Amino acid sequence: MAATELYTKYARVWIPDPEEVWKSAELLKDYKEGDKVIQLRLEEGKDLEYCLDPKTKELPPLRNPDILVGENDLTALSYLHEPAVLHNLKVRFIDSKLIYTYCGIVLVAINPYEQLPIYGEDIINAYSGQNMGDMDPHIFAVAEEAYKQMARDERNQSIIVSGESGAGKTVSAKYAMRYFATVSGSASEANVEEKVLASNPIMESIGNAKTTRNDNSSRFGKYIEIGFDKRYRIIGANMRTYLLEKSRVVFQAEEERNYHIFYQLCASAALPEFKTLRLGNANYFHYTKQGGSPVIDGIDDAKEMEHTRQACTLLGINDSYQMGIFRILAGLLHLGNVGFTSRDADSCTIPPKHEPLTIFCDLMGVEYQEMSHWLCHRKLATASETYIKPISKLQAINARDALAKHIYAKLFNWIVDHVNKALHSTVKQHSFIGVLDIYGFETFEINSFEQFCINYANEKLQQQFNMHVFKLEQEEYMKEQIPWTLIDFYDNQPCINLIEAKLGILDLLDEECKMPKGSDDSWAQKLYNTHLNKCALFEKPRMSNKAFIIQHFADKVEYQCEGFLEKNKDTVYEEQIKVLKSSKFKMLSELFQDEEKALSPTSATPSGRTLLSRTAVKPAKARPGQASKEHKKTVGHQFRNSLHLLMETLNATTPHYVRCIKPNDFKFPFTFDEKRAVQQLRACGVLETIRISAAGFPSRWTYQEFFSRYRVLMKQKDVLSDRKQTCKNLLEKLILDKDKYQFGKTKIFFRAGQVAYLEKIRADKLRVACIRIQKTIRGWLMRKKYLRMRKAAITIQRYVRGYQARCYAKFLRRTRAAIILQKFQRMYVVRKRYRLMRATTIVLQSLLRGYIARNKYQRMLREHKAIIIQKHMRGWLARVHYRRSLKAIVYLQCCCRRMMAKRELKKLKIEARSVERYKKLNIGMENKIMQLQRKVDEQHKDYKSLLEKLTSLETTYNTETEKLRSDVERFRMSEEEAKNATNRVHVLQEEIAKLRKELHQTQSEKKTIEEWADKYKQETEQLLSELKEQNSLLKKEKEELNCRIQDQAKEMTETMEKKLVEETKQLELDLNDERLRYQNLLNEFSRLEERYDDLRDEVNLMVSIPKPGHKRTDSTHSSNESEYTFSSEITETEDLPLRMEEPSEKKAPLDMSLFLKLQKRVTELEQEKQSLQDELDRKEEQALRTKTREEEERPPMRGAELEYESLKRQELESENKKLKNELNELQKALLEKSSPEVTAPGAPAYRVLLDQLTSVSEELEVRKEEVLILRSQLVSQKEAIQPKEDKNTMTDSTILLEDVQKMKDKGEIAQAYIGLKETNRQSLQDYHMLNEDGELWLVYEGLKQTNRLLESQLQSQKKSHDNELEALRGEIQSLKEENNRQQQLLAQNLQLPPEARIEASLQHEITRLTNENLDLMEQLEKQDKTVRKLKKQLKVFAKKIGELEVGQMENISPGQIIDEPIRPVNIPRKEKDFQGMLEYKKDDEPKLVKNLILDLKPRGVAVNLIPGLPAYILFMCVRHADYLNDDQKVRSLLTSTINGIKKVLKKRGDDVETVSFWLSNTCRFLHCLKQYSGEEGFMKHNTPRQNEHCLTNFDLAEYRQVLSDLAIQIYQQLVRVLENILQPMIVSGMLEHETIQGVSGVKPPGLRKRTSSIADEGTYTLDSIIRQLNTFHSVMCQHGMDPELIKQVVKQTFYITGAVTLNNLLLRKDMCSWSKGMQIRYNVSQLEEWLRDKNLMNSGAKETLEPLIQAAQLLQVKKKTDEDAEAICSMCNALTTAQIVKVLNLYTPVNEFEERVSISFIRTIQMRLRDRKDSPQLLMDAKHIFPVTFPFNPSSLALETIQIPTSLGLAFISRV
Repeated sequence: MAATELYTKYARVWIPDPEEVWKSAELLKDYKEGDKVIQLRLEEGKDLEYCLDPKTKELPPLRNPDILVGENDLTALSYLHEPAVLHNLKVRFIDSKLIYTYCGIVLVAINPYEQLPIYGEDIINAYSGQNMGDMDPHIFAVAEEAYKQMARDERNQSIIVSGESGAGKTVSAKYAMRYFATVSGSASEANVEEKVLASNPIMESIGNAKTTRNDNSSRFGKYIEIGFDKRYRIIGANMRTYLLEKSRVVFQAEEERNYHIFYQLCASAALPEFKTLRLGNANYFHYTKQGGSPVIDGIDDAKEMEHTRQACTLLGINDSYQMGIFRILAGLLHLGNVGFTSRDADSCTIPPKHEPLTIFCDLMGVEYQEMSHWLCHRKLATASETYIKPISKLQAINARDALAKHIYAKLFNWIVDHVNKALHSTVKQHSFIGVLDIYGFETFEINSFEQFCINYANEKLQQQFNMHVFKLEQEEYMKEQIPWTLIDFYDNQPCINLIEAKLGILDLLDEECKMPKGSDDSWAQKLYNTHLNKCALFEKPRMSNKAFIIQHFADKVEYQCEGFLEKNKDTVYEEQIKVLKSSKFKMLSELFQDEEKALSPTSATPSGRTLLSRTAVKPAKARPGQASKEHKKTVGHQFRNSLHLLMETLNATTPHYVRCIKPNDFKFPFTFDEKRAVQQLRACGVLETIRISAAGFPSRWTYQEFFSRYRVLMKQKDVLSDRKQTCKNLLEKLILDKDKYQFGKTKIFFRAGQVAYLEKIRADKLRVACIRIQKTIRGWLMRKKYLRMRKAAITIQRYVRGYQARCYAKFLRRTRAAIILQKFQRMYVVRKRYRLMRATTIVLQSLLRGYIARNKYQRMLREHKAIIIQKHMRGWLARVHYRRSLKAIVYLQCCCRRMMAKRELKKLKIEARSVERYKKLNIGMENKIMQLQRKVDEQHKDYKSLLEKLTSLETTYNTETEKLRSDVERFRMSEEEAKNATNRVHVLQEEIAKLRKELHQTQSEKKTIEEWADKYKQETEQLLSELKEQNSLLKKEKEELNCRIQDQAKEMTETMEKKLVEETKQLELDLNDERLRYQNLLNEFSRLEERYDDLRDEVNLMVSIPKPGHKRTDSTHSSNESEYTFSSEITETEDLPLRMEEPSEKKAPLDMSLFLKLQKRVTELEQEKQSLQDELDRKEEQALRTKTREEEERPPMRGAELEYESLKRQELESENKKLKNELNELQKALLEKSSPEVTAPGAPAYRVLLDQLTSVSEELEVRKEEVLILRSQLVSQKEAIQPKEDKNTMTDSTILLEDVQKMKDKGEIAQAYIGLKETNRQSLQDYHMLNEDGELWLVYEGLKQTNRLLESQLQSQKKSHDNELEALRGEIQSLKEENNRQQQLLAQNLQLPPEARIEASLQHEITRLTNENLDLMEQLEKQDKTVRKLKKQLKVFAKKIGELEVGQMENISPGQIIDEPIRPVNIPRKEKDFQGMLEYKKDDEPKLVKNLILDLKPRGVAVNLIPGLPAYILFMCVRHADYLNDDQKVRSLLTSTINGIKKVLKKRGDDVETVSFWLSNTCRFLHCLKQYSGEEGFMKHNTPRQNEHCLTNFDLAEYRQVLSDLAIQIYQQLVRVLENILQPMIVSGMLEHETIQGVSGVKPPGLRKRTSSIADEGTYTLDSIIRQLNTFHSVMCQHGMDPELIKQVVKQTFYITGAVTLNNLLLRKDMCSWSKGMQIRYNVSQLEEWLRDKNLMNSGAKETLEPLIQAAQLLQVKKKTDEDAEAICSMCNALTTAQIVKVLNLYTPVNEFEERVSISFIRTIQMRLRDRKDSPQLLMDAKHIFPVTFPFNPSSLALETIQIPTSLGLAFISRV
């Protein structure tokens, strides 16, 4: 496509502008071939006509699309020209605050004049290992590229930093060196990288000065070679310097300063060591006051002096040399104050005893007379004679200044030499990276010799740069197999020839310097004669004959010839130098002693710069007489030679270019001056690079990127499986001119403007598509609007019609209602009249009928009342008659019955008297009596019958009488009631009368009271109203006070809650920080330990030489020691690592050596006790054999022996418990205190230890004495019994009884008894037959049993009494405390108000009940614990007794005892249940470690094992060693285990499965040690069977801490391994890969090609990350890792993923777009889905991705209004302010339809976030590791059920 076709309407172009250099404009109509004028409209809306050049007819340059503006690489721009470059740099610098931009191979750095947070160590780590095009442009990217190419290509590298003064060259070079120092580190312990960086303050102090353009301008050029060894670590450095500006020593322009060192000396003049220098204020000295600006804002020269001296000390310049340097510098200042007085026009003198010269001579150690003489005279030598000539005052001043400059140049040279010596390395240098910090192209109003040399050097560097760019272009074309056509680029070789060739400018200048009467004018004439009109690059000014013009590559420069010869000669009087050489000051003479021998000595013009050359090239051998010739070399010649050496060095390296740009001359931050920027871009070669790129095929796309970008221009049928052919077909259709593009091997090459044309076609296609979408959507919207309007119209019609219908219906209803009203009105009138007539008739009828009825009723009423009166009267008469008759009848009956009864009574009395008399008279007459008796009986019978009748009659009579009585009583009651009623009536009448009287009185009183009440009511109402008003006021005040109180309470509660939450968070943060610090220290310790092991191995390999006959041992047997081995004599406690307790446990620091010694002593005592117990058990077993033969003959003895056995077991148990209690008390005393003085002599814990030790020792001595006594008694008893073995006399038994009585306790008696049985085994004599009838033995046995019983009772009573006494004392003490506390509470309560008192009492009661409840719970727990222990002991004793009974029951018969000798009998035992222990021999321990740890492969045998099986096996072995009470075995096994795990991890530490496997097993081992430790906190979840398996003899808490530390190290190693595996995948999978295809558009790439976002083969995708996470998770689950630990690993993995992704996002402008935000959010959602699938959402992993999620949301949200800013500030709470602003600055539209973020919006965000207190750090710390914890996770697996697979090779271990 022709370029003119792009100039259509609305196309944007650039036109020249005198102010802004280039202005943007828009075409108002299409350009046609032949038009001489273009119609344009500027951005401000002004129309103009742009006239084309009639000769060239060159069109104005086209403007790039907006989506290409702000690109990282200028070569990515479609239109490559000056305005495009300038605009792109301005947009990046002003809008995005980006100071770095690529321009092909060049890094353009614009000085921001502001400190930016982009140079921290986190940024260095982010750029380390990255490809140059993958990250945003940065000086670190260039340094990384150089470092990587040095390591990859094994070729030396160079970084060339150039630019104007004040452009930031020195800072850029400094940051590059800092990058190398940080990334590579030092190869030795001498901190070479620190020395390299420390050289900067020294060189800045002596070589930098303030200028009008820069406060810290380097006034010399330097080339620093940083040396590396074979492992690419810094080993040293070397520095070369160029063109020191010596003229600044004696002259400074306005607002400039001399070198910093002079002002630092003046600012430090008050220091004691500087008193001898006699310094003062900088304004006092001529050499420091000329600029009139001795102070730089924000710089403290005194502090800078301290930094300079510290740097000198670090680089090996001792104090004496430093004072020497300062002495020379002070002398120069005093020399500048030396004044001259003129005697005549040709001579001058110095005043006598001139103070400045005197001080100068004293400081320099020279004679005053000589120096003053030679400052005013000079020596002239001719062919015949030598004579001294005086000089004028002006010449003397020039000579003085020349001497000062020469001395300073020599001192500068000397310091550089010493810096190089300090940076020199003895190790052989393998490669180097050179950093060249050199001046850029300079052009001023007056240009002299300095500018000529500087521009000459820049011509050479530009030539080298052009050749390098040309070479890279050629390589790229050949690599892609594109036909190479010669590109026409500017070759500045003619300009270089003009300067340095034969008869060139420098050659003619040197020739003129040799002439006796050479002058600047004659030299100018020679230049005119030689080059004018012969060389196109040389011109003569029109108005001057003492100047010439050279056409440099950057611009034309006019040089003034005045001073060229003098500056080239660099004249210094030899006599003055001789005076300095004869100085007594040793250092001064050192400066000049090698002047004659120097290969390229320091030389410069009086007003120019000097050259210092330190090259790595070996000089040729010096010939005789060469020194004098070398000394006569001119400055130009020396500079040319050193420049050739520099070019040779650069050509031998791979160069990297950094071009520093100064944006303005006023040092304003982020202010861009287009004119100044264009000048520097032209001068530094950036535009030349652009021109070279634009001359060929500047735009380059891979086929995949081209297809992805321009897929929208293809139809479905055009898409083929071959992407290359698809792209070819498309380009052939779109671009007809085949010269505009070329197909390479992997890329498509486009000429300038073709990508813009393709972008235009793409934009047009997208615009058409957008229009179609808009058309469709608008049609859909209009249809929707029409349907909505139609629906609305129908609705309106419906409502109108309904309204009309309702109105008609209303009319009909009203008509009908009127008719109805008329009907009812008429009906009402008629009905009213009818009702009136009817009512009148009815009234008449009712009156008549009522009259008749009333008459009838009166008649009936009178009749009825008469009947009632008759009825009552007749009834009364009848009742009166009846009562009278009844009363008379009853009276008659009573009289008759009384009479009859009296008669009968008389008869009976007579009979009674006759019988008694008869009895008295006829005593003894029985017969008669019998007869009479019979008669009496008969009569009696009759009497009975009569009596029965009588009783029946009486009953009837009684019933009747009862009835009558009841009637009488009723009548009496009624009568009484009537009487009472009458009486009551009288009383009531009287009371009524009284009440009437009282009523009259009360009525009178009532009147008076009512009157008083009215008055009182009025008063009370008035008072009540007043009280109501006051009450209302008080209520209001009360409500206000309540509101205030509530508000204050709310505020206080809120503040307290906030404080509590903040303090809780702070404590959690402090805990995490402390935990993190500890784990970091642990990590550092492990690293140092590994380093120590590596060094030790290296030393062993270097030192140890295998000798003949020496046999190498197995590696597993080599060492069983570690820093955790607790030996009996620990002397290396200082080497133990600093360890902290686990998060759930806190322990006090204690003296481990003392504790372990005491523990060893206790262990020895227990071993001795165990040996004695074993001896006792052996004797017991021997006694058991004879016991069976005595049981039948001696039945009572069986019970005694069983009792003895039980007593012995009880005693042993009590002894064992006592020792355990003592040991626990000892450990408790050590662990109770937290102060370091706990274990000091005299401390309570120390005294407890000593007491325990002494008591144990005493008990041991007592036991030994008892054993000796027992043995002696046994021997004596044996001797006494042997002579009398056939006799059983009373004497023997008596002796035995006496011996028994001498025994101290029952234990001695038992042992003596057993020993006696052994001595008498041959005689087999029964002890109960000691006398004839066995009486003695029976007595003894009874006494013994009685004594035992009494003793046990006494002991139990004593013990109970002691316990009760102790309990009572405790109760008394507690009651006292409770009483005191109650009194205090009572006193406090009395002072409180009643409500508060009640609340306090309730609170106190609740507290008391809670404490009691807690005490009861503690007691219950103690009782449960005691019950468990007793049950356990009971089971053990029952088992032992059962085994003894079984063994005794299976013995042989008693008949064999007498006849046959006793033979050993095998007592069979029942098969035991496995106790969950594994037994192994001590010699098999290395084999156990080797098979179970060192040789175990997780992918092999371990896959089919129970998770954590090695840990279970090791713990079961530990349990067996604990069961044996073998502390050495426990210690050795644990130490070997820890060392073995460390060896495995060191050997296979990069394998995920190995590290995960051993992390899981280490944690399981740690959990087992806790679970079976016997501590209550860990036993809660155990089964009773598991509690039986707890450790009994050893407390392994210390080893638990060691294992915890080991687990932390393994966890950190696992995290590093996972990070190393995931690191290459994260950026590619999370950022670059397009998970949602077609969303992200690929922008045109530049020369620094970024990593493609298209998934090619070998690239990582999100699926790769998820697959890797699945692998990690399955491996950890397979190894049985704790779920909580898996969560922590996943959380750490997700944090690394989020941090790396966010860091790369913050450093990559091409990734900050809307579509990329959507991709990131989709990727994060996939990770969240993975967490849900694995049930890990509560692991905290999702929260670690929150910053990345918010960054993605920030890319997608709207960013225009203040509401958007507020939403962003509230949404992005996990991002720092720097990160938010960075993302907004980097936001880049991918398509034309997106908009950039405005600067005002970013400033609004900054204003809203200015109060947020967050870290200023830009990047997240991707190396951060969260502190890990190991929550206790008990195992439900029973140890006795574990089987050992044969595949482990552990056949030497047996289950117990």
